[in-house]
Amino acid sequence: MASILIIDDTASIREFVRRILEADGHQIRDAANGHLGLVLYREAPADLVITDLLMPERDGMEVILALTKEFVAARIIAMTGATGEECLLDVAALLGAHQVVRKPFTPEEMRRVVRRTLDHSN
Repeated sequence: MASILIIDDTASIREFVRRILEADGHQIRDAANGHLGLVLYREAPADLVITDLLMPERDGMEVILALTKEFVAARIIAMTGATGEECLLDVAALLGAHQVVRKPFTPEEMRRVVRRTLDHSN
């Protein structure tokens, strides 16, 4: 299975995604902000990064830009729960996110986008 890094400033979201993906056999690390997420990725690149877009200390857009600049093969899923910010996910995709997810999402939605992203990384 894959190594996955979850970056989100909301602990309950990190835990929710962790439980879903660990149940599928993935190895999970997580970070509470974009700065820490980039530090963790640089120490040990993951097969997949799932990042929130709106966070303190480097938001998801900055994370996507840094990862795609430094690690050409980085696989990224962007997620947001922001209402009224429809273009955020479009911009994330333009910056290099392979998939985008709107919160709230179901466990099956998360599994589907993770599978799709990992399947297309080969």
